[in-house]
Amino acid sequence: MRFIINFYNSSIGKKWIVALTGLVLIAYVIGHLIGNLQIYISPEQINWYAEKLHSMGPLLWVIRAFLLACFALHIVTTIKLAIENRKARPDRYAVKKNVRTTAAARTMVVSGLILLCFVIFHLLQFTIRPESLGIKSYMLPTGHPDVYTMIIKGFLNPFASGFYILGMFLLCSHLSHGFSSFFQTLGLNSQKIAHGLEIGGTALAWLIFAGYTSIPVSVMLGVLKLKTGL
Repeated sequence: MRFIINFYNSSIGKKWIVALTGLVLIAYVIGHLIGNLQIYISPEQINWYAEKLHSMGPLLWVIRAFLLACFALHIVTTIKLAIENRKARPDRYAVKKNVRTTAAARTMVVSGLILLCFVIFHLLQFTIRPESLGIKSYMLPTGHPDVYTMIIKGFLNPFASGFYILGMFLLCSHLSHGFSSFFQTLGLNSQKIAHGLEIGGTALAWLIFAGYTSIPVSVMLGVLKLKTGL
């Protein structure tokens, strides 16, 4: 236990925790995107996918709790690293440092906190669905949630779509910086491959952005529509 505490309190320990929790979250983001894109196959397909997830029962909430713990640990540790780096950095190097870093890197803490608000909003909208906030659940004749209708109805709200797109933009800004940081932390980005890793990570991040945001955009443009009779 003492070793774990000392490891966490060290700078390199915090960087490893940020990197590994980030890797878990990236894997989830990609897997979740693959599931979400099934909405383009058919309403029945996305509802089947959602039903399979809910059939996992308590295990699904264990996974959710683990992901939320990783997310919280990622944010808290990132904030601690930012505070330590600010304290350790001499004032005379502040201008030089800002020139070399990207906007995504400089705003990681603030955008991370906004992302936390987005995750809470997203859970309320599509998982908890509290009636007290005017979020309505739609059910299929089988008694299972009609996720397709909930998605369409939700994204017909310009505020919901706008906040979702903003959340995805901040997420992918994080990812574009996080990929290179991850390889740097693990010592895997030599000078020969650093540029390639940066380009590849940025490309993947914005492909993820395009995939996620295509859904609210498709709803607002009428490409994805409510089923007849709703």
